[in-house]
Parts: sequence; structure tokens; C-alpha cells
Amino acid sequence: MEIRQYGPSAPGTSPAAGPPPRRRRRWPLGVLAVALAGGAAGAVLTLLPDEPERRAVPPPPAAGPRTQPQALALAALTSGVPAALPDLTALIGQQEGRVRARPQDARAWAVLGTAYVERGRASADPANYPKAERALTTSIQVRAAGNAEALGGLAALANARRDFGTAKRYGEQALKLTPKRWTAYPPLIDAYTGLGDYEAARGALDKLLALRPGAAARPAVMARASAVYRDRGWREDAVAQLTDAASTARTAPEQGACLTGVGQLAWERGDREDALRHFEAAVRVDPGRWSALAGKGRALAALGRADEALTAYRAALAGQPDPRVTLELGELLESLGQFSSAQEQYELMRERVERSVDGGVDEELLIGQYEADHGDAQDAVVRLEEEWRRQPGIEVADALGWALHRAGDDQEALKYASIATDKAKGGGVRSALYTFHLGMIERDADRPGPARRHLQEALRINPYFSPLRVPEARTALRELGDVPDEPLPGEDG
Repeated sequence: MEIRQYGPSAPGTSPAAGPPPRRRRRWPLGVLAVALAGGAAGAVLTLLPDEPERRAVPPPPAAGPRTQPQALALAALTSGVPAALPDLTALIGQQEGRVRARPQDARAWAVLGTAYVERGRASADPANYPKAERALTTSIQVRAAGNAEALGGLAALANARRDFGTAKRYGEQALKLTPKRWTAYPPLIDAYTGLGDYEAARGALDKLLALRPGAAARPAVMARASAVYRDRGWREDAVAQLTDAASTARTAPEQGACLTGVGQLAWERGDREDALRHFEAAVRVDPGRWSALAGKGRALAALGRADEALTAYRAALAGQPDPRVTLELGELLESLGQFSSAQEQYELMRERVERSVDGGVDEELLIGQYEADHGDAQDAVVRLEEEWRRQPGIEVADALGWALHRAGDDQEALKYASIATDKAKGGGVRSALYTFHLGMIERDADRPGPARRHLQEALRINPYFSPLRVPEARTALRELGDVPDEPLPGEDG
């Protein structure tokens, strides 16, 4: 088997050492399984110096003709907020010139590596991650002691690659060096969440809020708080935080990210119209917000506007070829009876997963989810059991439970599905998909009462959560009997 190593070791040891290597397995039909690193796609993290506080927070400005894109991207990274993709590319070009001229400039290497991480996340191009790793490793080699910038970049890189254990290690090292800098906390929140340590994530957020970051940082901090509140099941608080963050955001990418988050929260509670409004607003503010375009496709499909939904999805994937969104489009096409087009998307997803794995991203969760529903459920179980041992987050618990069910082991499946939906054991998030999975497992485990209750709950949470699974939930409920005379949630259009 092929063995790969990733990342430098802690300062003071050989940077070539790094964490233990992980094995790579082949995905059936030629797609590689996971290499060794990971991260939550979602947050912009760096440990560069904070921007001075401003007393007045203006509406998101358009970049003036005298504003250098490199400066815009650097300011965004410094403030821990999203940056525009062209600005990141300009910053990368500037920093590459700087490290060529001054190869012993550890901070320049750290900025370069962190910019590569953010460009990879924003573009869904994992080819950026090995470049980021080399730049950040070089920064540590140049200056091992006290290099919080490089450690923060390595934590962000590990989160982007879904290697939450490594992200935790680097994040905690960076925090020890800079305990009063607010940007030290978001990577740890992401890492703790990915590892299923929700108490630690909440504790890190509490410490972050106690620092009272300045006005420039407040939207990013509120967005981070919203994510934790959402995982805790505090939907109204999550929405309030993100709405306030959007209203005080200083740049178009930052406002677009916040509006996209509000749209996603609306989607999760089944409010198609509100979700669509926010996704469309995000695209108007930030046309390069591809995740908002994908969200728009999701909402349009739920509204029965299939042609518009397909157009939105394809536009999103043209800008950001995310394998997870590719799978989502494939399932929409399958639900519409366009089976050959759906198969094309599944094959394209496989290709994109292979590129992602080549960039060092841990895609075992996504592969397992795909295999459970569309391929080899037993292979999904093997992959997801290993993933659960490494980083036992709620999403992995749900995926493993469903894979076990699809492989015919409903009693073992119930254990993991219960973890994913039990607020006392997990983060508290209310997920229609997780609840649907639990209900279907209970049905086949001959527990009709709980199955009926959980399937109804799934449709109450979001009657449109999946174009393929919602019809299955409705059919299962009718087979279970005792369904009220009124239409099931979502059946009234």
C-alpha cells in the first residue's frame, strides 16, 4: 500500500517528521480513497496580526481603483474573514515574489501558505493544498520557535483537508503562543467539532467571545458563534448572529458568506422562500459566492422550479467544482428521472474526489455516503468505521449508521443513528436527514412506533431535505399506517 506523510512536526523537532502516515485505499471503479488530512470547509482562519478597531462600520464597500487587490486579500486574511478569489491570487503572486527575494522571511512564507489554503477552499481546487503545505513547512523550517502564523496556517490547512486531529494539535500550539489573539480560536472550534468534542468547541467559543474582538472582527466572530449555536440546536440564536454579521460586514465576500449562511439555516428548517431570498441576495452582493448559487439550486428544486435549479447548480459547479455539490446535482437529476445525466454527475464526482484526495483531503466521509446510497454499502461501512475511530463527529455517526443499515446490520446501525440524533450525546443539531435515517432504520428493525414518529419529525424539520429521500419517507409512513388525513409536510406544494 502507498504511504503518505503530511505536515511538519511541532516546533523544535524535524519539520519532515509530521504525524503518523495514513494508508490509502482504492475506491471501487478507480477512485482513490482518503490520504491524510482534512478540515471543515467552511471557515477562513489565520493567525496574522489583527487589524486596528474602527469606530464606525460602513456598509460593504466596492474596492476603489487605488485599492490594491493584494492589500484587500491580506487585510481579509488578517481579520479572519473571506477574501475574493482574484484578490487571493494577486496576494499569492506578491508573496511568491517576496519569498524568492527573501527566502528567510518566515512570515512571508506563512502568509503565502495561508493564502493558498484559502484559495483552495474558495475555489474547491485541492491542488492548492500541497503548495500551502510546502510554504507553511518552509516557514517552520526558517523559524521554528514562536511561529504562530505558520502554526495557524497549518491548523487551517488540516481543517481544509478534514484532518481534525492534526488541526487540533497545531491549533493548540498556536493558541499557547497567542492566547489573546482571537483568530487563534476559530480553527480549534472547527477541529473540536470535527472530532465530536462539542463541549470543547463551546468552551473555545466562550473564550473567544470573552476577548471582545474589535469592530473589524465582529462579523467573523458572530458568524463563528452562529455555527456553534446551530450545532447546539439554538436556531434562532444562530440566525440572529448571522443576520447581524451580514448587516455589519465590511466587504462583499464577507457579506456574501453571511447571507449564504442565513440562507442555509432557512433551508435546514424547510423555509424554501426565505432560503432562496438569502441565496439570491448573497449572489447579488458577491457574484463569486458559488455556495450560494448551489443553495439557490437547492431551494429552486424544492419549489418545483427544476429547470432553474439545474441551471443554478451547473453555474455553481462551473465556478467551484465541489464533489459534494456534484453528488447533490446527480441526486436531483436522478429524482427527475434523468438517469443518464445523473450517472454522468456521479462519474464526475468520482473524478473530483480523486483530485481532492491527491491534494491530501480526507474524503472518506463523502465516499462512504455515496457508496451507502449508490454503491457498495459494505465498503462504506469499512471506510466509515475507520473514520469514526479517527474523528467521531456527528456527521460521521449518521453516515456510519446509515451504511450499516444499508449493509443489513440494523441493530448496530441504531447505535450510531441514535448518537447522531441525541442532543445529550451530540451537538444538538436538528437534521431532517439524520432523523429520516433513524426512522428508516427503526422501521426495518421492527420498531414501527419510533419509526413513524421519527419519519414524521424529519418531514416537520424540513419537508424538502432530499429530492430522493423525501418520497421514501412519505412512502414508508404510509406503509406504517396511522397517518393523519391531512397531507404530510411538503405535500401541499
